[in-house]
Amino acid sequence: MRAGRIKVSTREFKVVDFPIPHPGPGQVRVQVKAAGVCLSDVHLIDSTLSPGYLEGDEVTMGHEVAGVIEYLGAGVSDWKIGDRVIICAGIRDEKGRVRTQGFDFDGGFAEFMIADVSTLVAIHGELSFEQACIIPDAVSTPWAAISQTAKVESGESSMVFGLGGLGIHAIQLLKIIGSSPIIAVDPLPLARERALLVGADLALDPSDGEFAKKIRTATNGRGINVAFDFAGVVAARTQALPLLAEGGRLVVIGIAGEPISIPSDMAFVYKRNQILGHYGSEPQHTQELVSLIKAGKLDLSASITGVYSLEEAEVALRQLELKIDNPIRIILKP
Repeated sequence: MRAGRIKVSTREFKVVDFPIPHPGPGQVRVQVKAAGVCLSDVHLIDSTLSPGYLEGDEVTMGHEVAGVIEYLGAGVSDWKIGDRVIICAGIRDEKGRVRTQGFDFDGGFAEFMIADVSTLVAIHGELSFEQACIIPDAVSTPWAAISQTAKVESGESSMVFGLGGLGIHAIQLLKIIGSSPIIAVDPLPLARERALLVGADLALDPSDGEFAKKIRTATNGRGINVAFDFAGVVAARTQALPLLAEGGRLVVIGIAGEPISIPSDMAFVYKRNQILGHYGSEPQHTQELVSLIKAGKLDLSASITGVYSLEEAEVALRQLELKIDNPIRIILKP
């Protein structure tokens, strides 16, 4: 089969011939129908991110995957050949570590991949593989950050820094649960325009000279209940913290690789603010999103910026790296 693999020691990525894998007990082999290209994939290649638990020096990339079960491993009884599935990106191993496909073990930039049955979520026939594959991570990570880590309630104000693949979906999801107002923040005009189209009440350039004043006006002077940093930049955190309301939370999802500083510990303590870290999601979050789509409450059709063949993976990765046409999600189809 063909697979997009990276040699971690040199960060060299190539689409190569690779043996078709065989599932072990409790596993299935999935014929990959679509795989999302994420900024994390770009960061694996440019050395910003590294695998935490990879055995060896090479891995097949791709952690957003949808496809069809093609082969059942020993002991698998709840699934059958032909089932349409999403493969959730992370799995907790026997040592309690969360290992991520495409980083710590072979992922979905390939014609076939192996998946543990605990990571499978069934999808209905009306949901395309292209839209389904981006749910784990691009949609499930912001959903878990909103619903589980931040525990956003209807009527609470929110602010989203970084309107890429995760941030733009956070806007949609915050709208669904009734956050108000929803404020989108990004330096790119096209990103801000998209945010307004999918549900943001206000979209601001972070360099706006009246940024803080506009936030206060939009929230009637109360400040922001929950701010999300999907951008992974220190400036976003510095800008967000003084604007938090009493009991306000800053949720950090994007990784800057830098210390987090609190501008004023007195204000932080007095307002009972919190800084919360968030990573990934659980299969339950992916299942909840599939249900929201089936109920007609969430539409991901506008999230697919482009579709490429697996052989064009390097082109897709470069488009995302350089933000050509400001992509939300680019899809690879083996």
